[in-house]
Amino acid sequence: MKKITLGTPLSPSATKVMLLGSGELGKEVIIALQRLGVEVIAVDRYENAPGHQVAHRAHVINMADGAALRALIEKEKPDVIVPEIEAIATDMLVQIEKEGMARVIPTARAAQLTMNREGIRRLAAETLWLPTSPYKFANSLEEMIAATSAIGFPCIVKPVMSSSGKGQSKVDNADEVKAAWDYAASGSRVNQGRVSVEGFIDFDYEITQLTVRAIGESGETETYFCDPIGHVQVHGDYVESWQPMPMSSLALQRSRDIARKVTEELGGLGIFGVELFVKGDQVWFSEVSPRPHDTGMVTMCTQRFNEFELHARAILGLPVDTTLRAPGASAVIYGQMDEKGIAFNGVADALRVPESDIRLFGKPEAFKKRRMGVALANGKDTDEARARAKLAASKVIPVKA
Repeated sequence: MKKITLGTPLSPSATKVMLLGSGELGKEVIIALQRLGVEVIAVDRYENAPGHQVAHRAHVINMADGAALRALIEKEKPDVIVPEIEAIATDMLVQIEKEGMARVIPTARAAQLTMNREGIRRLAAETLWLPTSPYKFANSLEEMIAATSAIGFPCIVKPVMSSSGKGQSKVDNADEVKAAWDYAASGSRVNQGRVSVEGFIDFDYEITQLTVRAIGESGETETYFCDPIGHVQVHGDYVESWQPMPMSSLALQRSRDIARKVTEELGGLGIFGVELFVKGDQVWFSEVSPRPHDTGMVTMCTQRFNEFELHARAILGLPVDTTLRAPGASAVIYGQMDEKGIAFNGVADALRVPESDIRLFGKPEAFKKRRMGVALANGKDTDEARARAKLAASKVIPVKA
């Protein structure tokens, strides 16, 4: 097996990792990397992002600007680049990887495909022949009207480039199409002129199948699975999650077969969040993120190694362990106001909830529906854990500073 050498931060021997995107998920990846003695450079589009607060160095750039991204990479000379958001100049990452300037996680191609919903949907349905909902893409309101008519109502409209459910809506009839088009444009981070229209699947529940590609004992890349994570989303944005999600053995096997196929096609090392719809024993592919997933924050209280630690270990070529320790749940803490530098009351009350914990992300600016933190809880089963997590979250009250 290949010998893994890790250096000392801030020295000539340093193993250097650059995160492109430094929100709450990136922050936890940085902490996990630093515990392994890695020098970390955090990059985001705004100052004092959560990951900036814990990294060795921080930079603010427009990561969709290829020239600016390349200049920063040339300056910092990282060994590994870890994209943590979708809005990145992925063409430049492909070029940087091709030139051997740095290793991109999981690969530059994976970052490029998953940044754009069209790329990953066509790969899943048309190349891998995975079960998906029917879909069409549209470049204008007129094309979208035609697409919704062909797909039928209800349907789901999403910008091809967005994250955390931004710009996503359910369209129940033709009268709602124009509003959905306008909302999609407002939620797109990069391209404001193209949307996907997807048929609505009447599923029983949806899951995130966290899938890890890591170096096994043989020295070859192997695939590992975490226990399935159930979650509730509102307008495509996660509000609570729990692990494990009870499933039939056939549905679980089909979920993992789909996750294995799509992650093997994307390649590389690291954790992937594969989103799936489940109805009985039937399973449909929805989306995949080649990075830790927001619903996977629950693993901070359920697994021996959480999703961030698994990501850090995998990208460094270290062994992974996806063992579940205890049932648990997470619930989002929202900003509830549009203010900068808010404060939080009720944290002590939240932590008095049995087997609970809190993460406050440290975002410098709050919005009413911006995730500012998460409550975590364990229980004898996921029902008890969910009740505790939601109770703990409800006790944290954002206030003006």
